[in-house]
Amino acid sequence: MDISSILNGYDTSDITVGVLGGHSALDVSHGAKQFGFNTVCIAREGREKTFEKYYKTRGERGCIDTVIVKEGFDGVLDADVQGKLRKMNTIFVHNRYFWVYFDDFSQVEKNFEVPIFGSRTLLKIEEGDQPYNQYHLLQDAGIRTPKIYNGVGGKGLGVGIDRPVIVKAAEAERGYERAFFVVTSDEEYERIGSQMEAEGKIASNWREATVEEFVVGAPINFNYFYSPLTGELELMGTDTRRQTNLDGFLRMTAPQQIQALQSVPLKMIETGHIACTVKESILEKAFDMGEKFVAQCKKLPKDLDPSGKGMIGPFALQGAVVAEEGREDIVIFDVSFRIPGSPGSRATPYSGYLHGESMSVGERIGLEIKSAVEQGRLEEIVT
Repeated sequence: MDISSILNGYDTSDITVGVLGGHSALDVSHGAKQFGFNTVCIAREGREKTFEKYYKTRGERGCIDTVIVKEGFDGVLDADVQGKLRKMNTIFVHNRYFWVYFDDFSQVEKNFEVPIFGSRTLLKIEEGDQPYNQYHLLQDAGIRTPKIYNGVGGKGLGVGIDRPVIVKAAEAERGYERAFFVVTSDEEYERIGSQMEAEGKIASNWREATVEEFVVGAPINFNYFYSPLTGELELMGTDTRRQTNLDGFLRMTAPQQIQALQSVPLKMIETGHIACTVKESILEKAFDMGEKFVAQCKKLPKDLDPSGKGMIGPFALQGAVVAEEGREDIVIFDVSFRIPGSPGSRATPYSGYLHGESMSVGERIGLEIKSAVEQGRLEEIVT
């Protein structure tokens, strides 16, 4: 795909920022409007009111200018939709929806002829079933990860479990959501996994799911932004997840939890995020991790990153701060190669320390696109 020729046909004085309707669409659209851009949202039928009614631009209010409603999110690949987006001079900001709602993500990589802010191909590395996935990249970067059972990627075996581990199986009904379960032995792994499969809670391929050490620590998501324009890494904010129904269980006493578990299965489905801060003494470790991650992405071979541009814009390293032998360390067990769905992280002070006032990830994307347009460097931040 020749992104250069597409950009050459754009009127860069009239750029539109495009999103899929969900995840971080409002954050991105609000940020785009702050820097004078038009916005367009591809919404799924039945979920369009949020964008078409409640946050639709009207005067000085709202942040969604145009809504295109399709039966499914993969409608963004339709030729007529792509034509409209190019006519609107659209720079598309992808999110996790690009992966979970598309049967064949390669269609996005090869056939979505609209410039994407960020990497077009790195998103799939988040998935554990890829030959080269986030675990490989983290270890190649020298970033600490949990012990992975059955080697890097942790595929298929519950052999040799010698401590609490978390099994990242897929839900039976929604394959893009993970139905975590925790076990402490090979016997529990087989018994609980088989039981959950029989009850229709997890997919039948659960033995292929990643099995990793259950890290006991304070969960923290480190949300970064790497600017190709400045060559600088920024920490946009930190947050922690809210998960249903885990959060409900954590509000019970131990006896209540034991009683509840007899009739209510524990689930760890992400439902939101809470902004939180970390001690300043941890920040240098956090920046060091981010720098290692960006450097390793620049080393990826052409088959993984045909653009050769590496990491562009927002990403997140998600893990836990652990205490060991009088010191604290950070263990990373998840990666987002795109904007994290956490607009509340702007409530933390880290972006403000750099930019003068706190900035959301969506606003930072808007600033990067504006700077690229003004400097004539738009091609450097898209793929």
